[in-house]
Amino acid sequence: MLTWACSSVYAQVSETDTLDLTTNKGAIFNRPFVLQGQLGKSSTAIGGYVEGNTNYFSTEGVSDGFSMELRRFNIFLYASVADFIKFISELEFEHGTEEIALETALLDFELDPAFVFRAGILLPPVGYFNQNHDGPKWEFIDRPLVSTTIIPATLSEVGFGFHGDIAMNKPLIPGMQLITYEVYLVNGLQNGVVNNATGRTDLSQGKAEERFAEDNNGSPSITGRVGLRFKQTGEVGASFYGGRYNTYQEDGLTIDEKRSLYLWALDYNLTIKKLQILGEWAWTHVNVPVSLGPDFGDKQWGLHTDLIYPIREGSLWKWQRTTVNASLRTEFVDYNVGTFEETGTNKYHQIWSLVPGISLRFGTNTVLKANFRYQWERDLLGNPTTRTVGYQFGFASYF
Repeated sequence: MLTWACSSVYAQVSETDTLDLTTNKGAIFNRPFVLQGQLGKSSTAIGGYVEGNTNYFSTEGVSDGFSMELRRFNIFLYASVADFIKFISELEFEHGTEEIALETALLDFELDPAFVFRAGILLPPVGYFNQNHDGPKWEFIDRPLVSTTIIPATLSEVGFGFHGDIAMNKPLIPGMQLITYEVYLVNGLQNGVVNNATGRTDLSQGKAEERFAEDNNGSPSITGRVGLRFKQTGEVGASFYGGRYNTYQEDGLTIDEKRSLYLWALDYNLTIKKLQILGEWAWTHVNVPVSLGPDFGDKQWGLHTDLIYPIREGSLWKWQRTTVNASLRTEFVDYNVGTFEETGTNKYHQIWSLVPGISLRFGTNTVLKANFRYQWERDLLGNPTTRTVGYQFGFASYF
């Protein structure tokens, strides 16, 4: 998001500098169609992205064979509706028209660069991925496990709150140029977090469609993030999401105790010479009814780290600005942290995976990707590991 300095306490940031100071918070505006609309002096811009891929996976030698999918087709609308008032929205068509979702539809009212009021359907700032999930930005075809099964990305919520960018004359830490913050009240996740079809605690199952119309318990959740942007190195952030998730009253009668969930995340997007190091760590704690038994864990955590290195840059055939990237993702999730009360033995339900890949980028907006996945999984009781291997080829492009 373009950044201006605030008051005499902070340094004035030039337009050239602001384009360099891209942040996770500004990801929804850091899209090519928005910049092109601004350069063309238009108050309204339309764009989007498309991504598709092939899949071939085998688990312990058993495979469903080769398949192809058009995974996503997303449409963006942006408008500068008045001085210091912006609108942006994102409509997603997933797997053709199997799932249609309005992921973003919000208004920003800029009182000051350090104090912007936001309202509408927004992306809670939990970790790095949820606000920065566009397929053309990533070297990997599948989204990180921690980002989709611990953090329930892509998570959209109805809410309102404030965010801001603070550029400093005298940085608190050497090299730090910008502090960003966000804090919002949202309707929150709902009953499906537990006692759902997946048979485990699963925050993604709490994304009930009703949350866009009303809060199921009349008690909003709160979410927020603080990010530190360093000019030479990149950005690190810490975030939080929490609130009550269950319906505990109906027609004024108490039907259950109030049950809450809490989600913390740390994220990083760093560059050391040409090597990019990108990832997030997340931990969640959920108040789970004892009656559901040990399958539904009250603690979960996971992490992923992507290493991306350009191995060739320059022209390729008729394309002048191409980059070949070699990449590696490591990831781990634990869906049920702790021990069984009866025996004191460890619970498991864990997944590890390694995903090496190679990608060919045409400028910054279009990418071809090839990934290989090697994955180990253990069930709740710790039975022998199940291994999955697979190959994927895909593409993604803004338009």
